[in-house]
Amino acid sequence: MNSFFLLIILAFYLGILFIIAHWAERKENSKWTNNPYIYSLSLAVYCTAWTYYGSIGVAANSGLSYLPIYLGPIIIAPAWIVILKKIIRISRVNKISSIADFISLRYGNSRFLGAVVTIVCLFGILPYIALQLKSISETFHLVTNTKSSSNVFEDSTTYVAFALAFFSSIYGTRYVDASEKRKGIVTAVALESVLKLVFFIIIGVYVTFFVFDGFNDIYAKASLLENFHEKNTIGGLPQAINWFFLCLLSMFAIFLLPRQFQVSVIENNRENHVNTAIWLFPLYLLLFNIFVYPIAWGGNILFEGQTVNSDTYSLLIPQFFGNKTLTVMVFLGGFSAAISMIVVSSIGLSTMVSNNLIIPYGLLGRLKNNEQSTINKKIVNIRKIGIFSLIIIAYFIYRYFGLDYSLFSIGLIAFVIIAQLAPSFFGALFWRRGSRTGAVSGLIVGFVICLYTLLVPYALGITSSNTSFITEGLFGIKLLKPLQLFGLDYLQPVPQALFWSLFFNFMTYVAVSVSFKGNYRERNYAEMFLDINKYIAMHENAFVWKGTAYRTDIEKVLIKFLGEVRTKRAMNIFNLKYNIDKDAELADARLIKFSENLLTGHIGTASAKILISSVVKEEKITLPEVLKILEESKENIIINKKLTETSNELKEISAKLQNANASLMIKDKQKDEFLDTVTHELRTPITAIRASSEILYDDDEIPEELRKQFLQNIISESDRLNRLIDKILDLEKFETGRQKANVGLYKVLETIENAIEPLQQLIANKNIHIHIEGNNNLKVDFDQDRIVQVVTNLISNAIKFCPESNGLISVAVYDKSNYVQVEVSDNGKGINANDFDIIFDKFYQSTNQNFKKPIGSGLGLAICKQIIELHKGKIWATNNTTGGACLSFTLPIKH
Repeated sequence: MNSFFLLIILAFYLGILFIIAHWAERKENSKWTNNPYIYSLSLAVYCTAWTYYGSIGVAANSGLSYLPIYLGPIIIAPAWIVILKKIIRISRVNKISSIADFISLRYGNSRFLGAVVTIVCLFGILPYIALQLKSISETFHLVTNTKSSSNVFEDSTTYVAFALAFFSSIYGTRYVDASEKRKGIVTAVALESVLKLVFFIIIGVYVTFFVFDGFNDIYAKASLLENFHEKNTIGGLPQAINWFFLCLLSMFAIFLLPRQFQVSVIENNRENHVNTAIWLFPLYLLLFNIFVYPIAWGGNILFEGQTVNSDTYSLLIPQFFGNKTLTVMVFLGGFSAAISMIVVSSIGLSTMVSNNLIIPYGLLGRLKNNEQSTINKKIVNIRKIGIFSLIIIAYFIYRYFGLDYSLFSIGLIAFVIIAQLAPSFFGALFWRRGSRTGAVSGLIVGFVICLYTLLVPYALGITSSNTSFITEGLFGIKLLKPLQLFGLDYLQPVPQALFWSLFFNFMTYVAVSVSFKGNYRERNYAEMFLDINKYIAMHENAFVWKGTAYRTDIEKVLIKFLGEVRTKRAMNIFNLKYNIDKDAELADARLIKFSENLLTGHIGTASAKILISSVVKEEKITLPEVLKILEESKENIIINKKLTETSNELKEISAKLQNANASLMIKDKQKDEFLDTVTHELRTPITAIRASSEILYDDDEIPEELRKQFLQNIISESDRLNRLIDKILDLEKFETGRQKANVGLYKVLETIENAIEPLQQLIANKNIHIHIEGNNNLKVDFDQDRIVQVVTNLISNAIKFCPESNGLISVAVYDKSNYVQVEVSDNGKGINANDFDIIFDKFYQSTNQNFKKPIGSGLGLAICKQIIELHKGKIWATNNTTGGACLSFTLPIKH
């Protein structure tokens, strides 16, 4: 393919990334940029050109040895739910912006430790970035069938490097606060993760099912090649130990690589996004590795006996068959894998260099004398220049140091160097006694051992038999042979270097930490890191500081770096959070910690400490004092938590009491109205009886026919009075639990007909038609008199509300296997849906009637409910779809 045409494709591709990054920055709260899938896919920046090309090369030359680099992250991923979430919480609370800040903060805001961590990362990552540029250059020339030029300006990689440097410096430094989220970069990286996976799967499918006839065909042909079976077994115990250390190495890398810390911790928007990442990221790695083996051994089969770079099989195979489109797609996938790593790594390294080297070791004093806008501009420019310079330095490392080893080898060297952070990093999370001196000592010792056992041998030429240092050891001492240190001869170079460097690193870290106590800040932050869940809400309370500090002095420093508006807003939040008078003169430990946190994102943890210390007068604190203050702080936090819980409980109880009081007031009002209603109901028959009696008493000459009418009135009103008293007494018995049921086995339909019989004349008088349906033989256990009372009440209610003409009452009995359901329906006006529950309340008629009060006491339905519940049944009201009310009740069937 023509070089110019491929450059145009690359320019177009980078242009799309620019557009996506720009769009994501503007749509920072969009669900398309802020979701767990974007976060999880951004973690796939772990899969670099080393993964895309180098794994194939290892699989082709060494068989299964490529797997441990992916097994480590897959094995450790479930632990993210605890470890990664803890790291995210610590970083969010303290506004940490890099792994150097994280480690240095834990060990007392140590400026020197932050600088050491940064230098170690530079040694490990710059060659790694150069490795990505090398892969871009080599694959570009492979696709275009051109040779690399010795002239910098004729090398296409030069322009790619400058384009990437330009892109990274723009979108990686949009905020002065380095702890701010870079939605544009993260979204672009997530998109590239999808593209490189898709392109890799496409070439895998092509090789497996188009070039060959499936997995079995490749395996059958590859198994005929020389040393196939030896390469594709784990081997004995020595090889298993090598695998173990490589898995351990990749476990450390997934936490400690600056680019992984950047995307997994700094760019995390929501902690619960980790819940998705723990399954999606391992799935991504598994998908990536499905076709590594077929491509690797497919290439071995096709190019048997030829001298070709096995790292580039994924490009050589489609090119071998003249498939230019697929060749370009694969190249773009590898290009995506490389530039993702370059961009994110350069951003992370730039932040570390500015916050842990440039600002604390030279620029901080000059920044203090400038205005806020000038300070911000200088900080941003430092980071822009840093990103640009790091990528260009990596480019010249690639150009002038060659990096003649395979992608896999150089990648593993970077991993071993970065793994030296492990003891101090994980010690920060889980060990209180770890000290700054121990961390620095361990890191330096581990790096020196790594230099001796790995970096120097690779620099001299690891396979060179003419180098006495490698073959005979330092000063000819065989126990000091770098690749077989102290006679350990069954480990490969990388696992051996990892073992010895981490062994001495860890032992030094532990020994020095227990021998020399750290200062009070180290122990203070140790407690805060280990117990972050206790301090996360009020972490300033856990900060130990003693001395004299004035709020005005601190505010002046904050205004210098943050501006007046942001400083005032921050101070208002602080005052509200801790209920502090805004006019208070002296600052306490909480404000010192709060101020340091505000500055950390701008200038790093170490510089923030230096800056605040310059305007306060701190007094020394002994370790026992620190522990005592921390214990008091813990107790205060626990007490505050309990007080908050108690306060919430009291609020709930108070709310319940208010509701109960309101309910009692309503009930009391309803009771008064009920008593008025009952009194009125009692007075009405009594008055009628008295009036009829007085007429009979006063007039002896009343005709016999009229006398009988008055006597009949007295009898009927007396019956009415008797029924009302019975209902009140019934209700009282039910509510006090003294009512018993005389249960027997009766036919349901027969009982209903018995209840309706006395009402037939009333039904006929209103011209109502009544319809009854059900199984005549259905028997249930119940108190017949009480169920007759229920049915009578329900039918009476239906009669009251049936229309003046064409009234219809339907009574239906349904056998529901475990219970019998009886429905009484009418074609009246129906019931308001809001009143379905309260019509069974004994006070309902006196408070909720919005129509002319019908004849009755309003106790009937309340008694019905008590009777049905006594039978362990249910009663409820609904409306018919055709109009009218339907009252239903159930009676359980005893099998």
